[in-house]
Amino acid sequence: MRVLKFTLLVCAFAGCWQPISWTSLFKHIIYKTYAMFLVSSLYIFSISQFMNIVLNVENSDEFTDSLYMMLTVFVAGYKQVYMWIDRKNIMVIINVLNEKPFAACEIQELKIQQKFEKMVQNSTLRYLILIMATIISIVLTSVIMEFSNRNLTYKAWVPFNYSYPALYFLVYTHQLIGMATSGIVNVACESIICGLLLHICCQLEILEYRLTKMTHGEDVLRNCVSHHNRIFEYAYVVNNMFAKIIGLQFAVSMLVVCSNLYRIAMATDYVTFISLMMYTGAILTQIFIYCWFGNEVKTKSLQLMNNIYNIQWPSLSNNNKKGLLIIMRRAMNPIEFSSAYIITMNLESFVALLKMSYSAFNLLHQTQD
Repeated sequence: MRVLKFTLLVCAFAGCWQPISWTSLFKHIIYKTYAMFLVSSLYIFSISQFMNIVLNVENSDEFTDSLYMMLTVFVAGYKQVYMWIDRKNIMVIINVLNEKPFAACEIQELKIQQKFEKMVQNSTLRYLILIMATIISIVLTSVIMEFSNRNLTYKAWVPFNYSYPALYFLVYTHQLIGMATSGIVNVACESIICGLLLHICCQLEILEYRLTKMTHGEDVLRNCVSHHNRIFEYAYVVNNMFAKIIGLQFAVSMLVVCSNLYRIAMATDYVTFISLMMYTGAILTQIFIYCWFGNEVKTKSLQLMNNIYNIQWPSLSNNNKKGLLIIMRRAMNPIEFSSAYIITMNLESFVALLKMSYSAFNLLHQTQD
């Protein structure tokens, strides 16, 4: 079974992951050109926003107008480059799921894998739909509010006079491409990480199923202990690989949510208000899925101990009982994911992020008053 099939398709569309089947030189050049176009769109957009903050911003309103999108686009560009640089390592940890002891050995285990793969696909699809709806709302708002007045969607520093129709259309289109690309790249990267978290939950469920075979006289204890140890090692590798991305996303999300709350409070028309609300909802969803699936891994790893306790212990040999006690003792320390080894990815961290963002918003609002 192909792991993260739909998610990798989204990554390919985002310019983060060249399809494995594209092995010919022509396809390689085509995809590299496509990816470089998207990466350059992100970084040129981000630099123009940064230069606008340095050269043109004079008050807090103008600062927040430029800050939120500059941070979002910058992080998306960082993620896209990171995915390209670390592509081989990411491919390795995905392929490990198709090797022993993670690979399904029988029909029941295959059904468990298919169940979790379906969950990954549904989560990616729902997140993609939300982001696409947000992108469409921003584009429509821009066309209604800005295009007819020959204004850019986002204030930016441009090193030439774009008052000519052709140049204006070029800069205007570039901003929308950069904004849309940042959204799709975020979907791709978040879906990869959360997909791997769900497959860790999948492995814990497969391990629980394999442990029940002991009650039928099968000698699987040694393999189960090894499997449990490999799950912890795999979770550590995944966390270590994506810790910097998650940490940066937490920090940026707090600033963007704070900035958007301020802009929502200052909004004077319903079109802008609705667009900002959808954008803020997308940003909150972006960090919420990290916390939700990180919390799922922690809960699932703790449930393993209770499920082992419910096994029919009287029918087991003393050696098997001792082995199960070792697994239970290890399971008392749950698998926890952290962002840059500081903030734990769980629902409590998400609530803390909301509180910090709201506190920062209040401080900015009081300063304005």
